[in-house]
Amino acid sequence: MTDRPRLLYLITEDWYFWSHRLDLARAARDAGFEVTIATRVTDHEEQIQAEGFHLVPISLFRRSRNPLRELGAIMELVRVYRRVQPHLVHHVAMKPILYGSLAAWVVRVPVVLNAFAGLGYLFTNSERQRGGLHWVLRAALRSVIGRSGSTVLFQNEADRDELVQSGVVQPSRTRIIAGSGVDINAFSVKPSPAGTPLVVLPSRMLWDKGVGEFVQAARDLKGKGADARFVLVGRCDEDNPAAIRREELAQWVGEGAVEWWGHRDDMSAVYEGATLVVLPSYREGLPKVLLEAAACGKAIVAADVPGCRDVVQDRINGVLVPPRDSSALATAIASLLSDQDTRETMGCRGREMVVAKWAGPKIIEQVLNLYNDMLKTTATDYSHGYA
Repeated sequence: MTDRPRLLYLITEDWYFWSHRLDLARAARDAGFEVTIATRVTDHEEQIQAEGFHLVPISLFRRSRNPLRELGAIMELVRVYRRVQPHLVHHVAMKPILYGSLAAWVVRVPVVLNAFAGLGYLFTNSERQRGGLHWVLRAALRSVIGRSGSTVLFQNEADRDELVQSGVVQPSRTRIIAGSGVDINAFSVKPSPAGTPLVVLPSRMLWDKGVGEFVQAARDLKGKGADARFVLVGRCDEDNPAAIRREELAQWVGEGAVEWWGHRDDMSAVYEGATLVVLPSYREGLPKVLLEAAACGKAIVAADVPGCRDVVQDRINGVLVPPRDSSALATAIASLLSDQDTRETMGCRGREMVVAKWAGPKIIEQVLNLYNDMLKTTATDYSHGYA
């Protein structure tokens, strides 16, 4: 056994780990942790292994509702946890929190950190929240979080308050750290682009991201003669219940409403070419795309919802609009497209805010300090497995 603390990240998709938790895992490795990544492997196997992390492929599917398959996924995690014997597990997002917490309780993992990256599909629609599945989810979260004795990490106060008020978590077990930070050197301010204005919505292609409202706003503005290109940038995420079908995307492109560029690895170049960045999402944890856009000095139009309003201050570094309101979205986009001075002023303020509050090293330091504080509460001998 190593004499270093063993840290295991449970994340559903390797591409999400690579985009949102890679810098944190690197910092943990450099701070002396032995790092294992348990995830479904589709895109980044070689890159993750090249970083010196232990990679454990798992078969946890976000969309699956088959009871036997879900039981098999939980048992798979139990086997992984028994083999790795982590001193600390960091579960990211809903399903890893549910299944990982149960596996950690069975195996008696000493320290569990459950990190909500937003409250997800069942919390973005009032009909879903009234449904039986939503009630079952709350009860299940309350049970597994309590059994695992975990600390629960949120990215914004609204998400924390909702789960505290509903009795899912105890206030004393919660912490708030604002997202995963942004590399302020990789995402920097460049001169404003010339030519036809480019309005960009960077996100996975999900209805809950407000993609439908963006498309309708683009239609309305083009119908009024707006000289602008409207671009969707992001992958299809077929495993998400809110996924937009590729056929629907192709129809929008075919009618000339929007362009769809798909997934891009060069997001800094995408932001550099953007005139305006838009995210009319129904709810977020703390959207990294908005931090990146602000770091690039871009004015933002976003929905006035948890997560988005934590990044965008209305009329300061962008404009907030009511969620699910394509008309208000179109009005805000048109207003900023016609006012370059305001866009540039907002962009400068946004850059200043990111540097002051969300620079990657600042956020990473907070998480590593939390890891160390949690580990201090256990009497684990790192060289001999669990105490």
